[in-house]
Amino acid sequence: MDDKTHLELLREKYANASGGDIFDPDFRAVAESQFKDGDKRKWPFAGIPTLLDARSFTDAQDADDFGGLDIALIGVPMDLGVTNRNGTRFGPRALRTIERIGPYDHVLRTSPLTMANVADIGDVPLTSRFDLAKCHDDIESFYRRLVAAGVRPLSVGGDHSITSSILKALGEKEPVGLIHIDAHCDTAGPYEGTKFQHGGPFRLAVLDGVLDPRRTIQIGIRGPAEYLWEFSYESGMTVVHAEDVGEASLPEIIEKARQIVGDRPTYVSFDIDSVDPGFAPGTGTPEVGGLMPREVLQILRGLNGLNIIGGDVVEVAPQYDHTTNTAQIAAQVLHTILCLMVNAPGARKT
Repeated sequence: MDDKTHLELLREKYANASGGDIFDPDFRAVAESQFKDGDKRKWPFAGIPTLLDARSFTDAQDADDFGGLDIALIGVPMDLGVTNRNGTRFGPRALRTIERIGPYDHVLRTSPLTMANVADIGDVPLTSRFDLAKCHDDIESFYRRLVAAGVRPLSVGGDHSITSSILKALGEKEPVGLIHIDAHCDTAGPYEGTKFQHGGPFRLAVLDGVLDPRRTIQIGIRGPAEYLWEFSYESGMTVVHAEDVGEASLPEIIEKARQIVGDRPTYVSFDIDSVDPGFAPGTGTPEVGGLMPREVLQILRGLNGLNIIGGDVVEVAPQYDHTTNTAQIAAQVLHTILCLMVNAPGARKT
């Protein structure tokens, strides 16, 4: 076909088409969820913000079946378990204000909000802003209700201590596997009279019998606290240090992760401090020498098809980042984990 003929064909198809006229059937399915009244789309800077621009459905919390949702997006604004800088209680609010994440993942070819019944159901109803143990009771009780309703949770913290109580609900019948991306192994013991601190949720989950350490891989580990993580090695977790993560090693790391967790129920936990603070300074325990956002996304996308039953994004403290880049990266990771959950076996009820 010569150039002139090619141009004429393009003109015939597109010259009078609007921005809402999408012809590829896969792309059109996404576009139909976005465009209303021809070429009009929702303004990203207007309206009430929600996680990933999902529909708001806070009333779901009042129903035993949570409105029949497949996946619930949930905020957990609690940071009483931090050992350094606080502020991650503002993480859910920060991620809700991030615009233009999704609706489509071009690598996974997934538009999660059109493929499953997903909604932002608001925040876990915490009954005390002062009592760390009470907060964890509230978190565990709330997620037990979600599990009983057959709803898969995708959460935004909050500090990383929240994950131990989430796992107590998800792993009650069968210990889950874990893909954990973080600067820290978070397998230390209790400190100063509390077991609920953000440096120890995964030791706690193993000892509670809800996390299978031999089906756990921790990726991006670095920093001065290696001496605190002996439980990871003793229990049989696989630890991949940040220095071992690079473009050439990513396929091997992805394959290792897939082999370790297998096809059984698996949870994904992402701590924003896994990313180098040059990209994501808005966190309480920044560690130099971390992962690049692209590496994180490549690892996560390599997990597509696994039995991902839940996940979280934690430790975003937005007040330490005036650029909002930290929350932007975290929201993109949240969308990627949502894609994995939508594509997981049995994720959709209909």
